[in-house]
Amino acid sequence: MIRLEDSIKVDAPAESVFQWLAQRMRDRESYRAWHPDHVDLRWIKGEPLQEGAVVYAEERLHGRLHKLKFRITRVVPNRLIAYRSLFPLSLLAPENRVITEPNGEHRCTFAASASLRVPRWLFERHHPGQIEGALQHMREEGQNLKRAVESLGAARG
Repeated sequence: MIRLEDSIKVDAPAESVFQWLAQRMRDRESYRAWHPDHVDLRWIKGEPLQEGAVVYAEERLHGRLHKLKFRITRVVPNRLIAYRSLFPLSLLAPENRVITEPNGEHRCTFAASASLRVPRWLFERHHPGQIEGALQHMREEGQNLKRAVESLGAARG
């Protein structure tokens, strides 16, 4: 199994990070503002970030456009969003998560993870460079989130 993970420390409360993230997941324009490789986002069933809701997203990863559908499987306000790909991708990609973990009064760690049910050597043989491209995208999302949330805090302070 392949596990992709990235985390970044943010000088802001977990609640602020989670709220910023939830706002980025509301609509296409907000989603695109998070990362230049985000192309589209539409909620096709249910309300944004509600368990059972289904979202359609388009992202450029490792230079290719990916059209994805996810079901929100678990939401813990100010803490966790878990989601999984819909069939047939769900056979290979069982779960993704974003977590905001408090680290003191006004600090937290933002972490993202994804997993694939396939041996790394086999995946890399058929999809060279895609793991590194996905990890780079995850890092950039975390860096963009950190920059945006911390600048909001500085503007308020």
